[in-house]
Amino acid sequence: MNDDARVAIYYAPRADDPLAVAAANWLGRDAETNAPCRQPDLPDMLAITADPRGYAFHATLKPPMRLAAGRDWFALVEAAAKLAGRIAPFELPRLAVSDVHGFLALRETAPCPALQALADRCVSELDAFRLPPDEAELARRRRAKLSAEQDEMLVRWGYPYVFRTWFFHMTLTRRLSEAEKAIYFPAAEAWFAEAIRVPRVVSDLCLFAQAGPGAPFTLAERIPLRG
Repeated sequence: MNDDARVAIYYAPRADDPLAVAAANWLGRDAETNAPCRQPDLPDMLAITADPRGYAFHATLKPPMRLAAGRDWFALVEAAAKLAGRIAPFELPRLAVSDVHGFLALRETAPCPALQALADRCVSELDAFRLPPDEAELARRRRAKLSAEQDEMLVRWGYPYVFRTWFFHMTLTRRLSEAEKAIYFPAAEAWFAEAIRVPRVVSDLCLFAQAGPGAPFTLAERIPLRG
């Protein structure tokens, strides 16, 4: 991987899951093949979904990172496989479309300690692979007016939303105005209604890669949980 490449550990539904199909069409891109998909006929849909389309449909477990000096992709895959070998698959609570600080996302409808534990372990046990952020990145993150706790997480773990400040979400849109929300919230509920009724299990870790700034994140490795 080149110096500008980033990797992330995500939860993402398998290709044969109706949720993966619905999300690829909603966002306009299949994260496994990188192929474009036909989106629903809604105004400005391409722009509304531009940000989540680039990051791919997912829930973040270990946030995007550049690899530290002396670390490579193959060692990361090996370490992630060892971690996955110690974690058992678990049921994902039913999802629902939610308003998350102005953007739309799918969130779980019931507490799931196993989700939090999975994210915590990905952050802590794979952290040796992370290149710490430089001052420019720290300054950019801090423009979001972080709380003291979030800033503490940023300095220690390179990202403000981990451990106590992490929450599961699968982003569907950019931040919306109230007028836009009145259009896209019910549209998203209708679009995903059938897919989210299907029970699903978190059964693997997904390693996504980004070749460089502005490039899309694509699925590079799916590692089964085997604990």
